[in-house]
Parts: sequence; structure tokens; C-alpha cells
Amino acid sequence: MDTHTLTAELAVRRLVPVVVIDDAADAPGLGRALVAGGLPLAEVTFRTAAAAEAIAALRDSVPEILVGAGTVLDVATVDVAVASGAQFVVAPGFNAEVVDHCLDRGVPVVPGVSTPTEIEMGLSRGLTLLKFFPAEAAGGLRLLGAMSAPYRTVRFMPTGGISPSNLPDYLQHPAVLACGGSWLATAPDIAAHRFEQIQRRTAEAVAVADSLATPPTADRPLHPSDK
Repeated sequence: MDTHTLTAELAVRRLVPVVVIDDAADAPGLGRALVAGGLPLAEVTFRTAAAAEAIAALRDSVPEILVGAGTVLDVATVDVAVASGAQFVVAPGFNAEVVDHCLDRGVPVVPGVSTPTEIEMGLSRGLTLLKFFPAEAAGGLRLLGAMSAPYRTVRFMPTGGISPSNLPDYLQHPAVLACGGSWLATAPDIAAHRFEQIQRRTAEAVAVADSLATPPTADRPLHPSDK
């Protein structure tokens, strides 16, 4: 997996399930539910002690799923995640040490940004896919439109406050490549093995994403919120 391949995959999928797994034994059922719902992709967050084992379980039991590591806050976690089978790394903020370590190791990384300065930190390292976080709390589409306007080659993955009600608006913004969200597979649903609900919710979101146009990849036109 390289950055180009990850970007191409996200451009097709448009959605990234952000999941919290308390018991790695739940990971195979989750993976099968996501695949059945039409979304062979998961970002397993390092918010629990089970994250590394869950990543390994997903990779072993559902080989067709693309698995990333989320909430990566330090270099040591990068190494643990990759050793467990993570194919890409996502961080809530722009930790230069984490980003540089990923780049040195050839691991695709999507750091979080919410300011132009952070965007330029990414551009200085050749990154053109960045996580916009926390999307709604930081200012939502209004901020994203203003902030992304000078950076025409950058695409964003808004995460934080994304839900079925605002998903279409985000996905239709030309600066947005994909959206991350925890509503697709919530921690309580995973723990309770409500995998049919996760599959249904995923399929509904996939249908929404598929109904919208694929975002442009260069010289994107102005979105109304950019004006």
C-alpha cells in the first residue's frame, strides 16, 4: 500500500468507518459486516488496548478489507500498528515526528489539520490528503470551504461530527475526498455483536456515497461555501 493507492481507494469508497474495538474477538464479525455492506475498509483507533490485536484479526479473517490505524499519537504506536498489519495511519493532529516516521517507513499517513499552517506543514512533506478534524466542532463546511480555497491540490477527509444528516453535504464539497465517521459501526453495536445493524447502516451510507458524483482531482471548481 502506498499513498497513491490509498488515495485512489478512498476516492472510490468515499467513506471511512472509524471504529473503537474493546475485544479483538469482535473484529472478524465487524469486518464481515462492513464487507457485506459494501465497504471493505476500517480505521481501527488506538483508543483501547485491543487495537493492535483487532487490526491483526481483521487482516487475518477478512483479507479483502483495507485496514488503517487511527488515533496514532506517537512513533511507537506507528510501529505497533504496522507490525499488526495496518496499511495506513491516521492521526487526530499534525505530529511532525509521527508524520516523518511514517514517510520514512513508506507508510501512508493522513494527519489531522484544522488551520492553513497545518495544511502547509503537510504540503511541505508532499502530503495532499489530510484529515479535517474535528470537522463540525472546528467550523464545518464553512471553515473547510474558506480554508481549502488557496490549496487547490489538497483533498480532505473530514472526521468528527459527520452523520447521515450532513454526509451528503460534505461528500459534495469538491475539496472532500472521503468522510470518516463512527456512526457506521459504533462501539456499543460492535460489543453487542449487532452486526446486522452495522451492515444495514453501512449499506445505506454506501448508497448515499454512490449516488453522488466522484470528486474532481485537479482544478476543482468553486463550491458555494468557497465564495
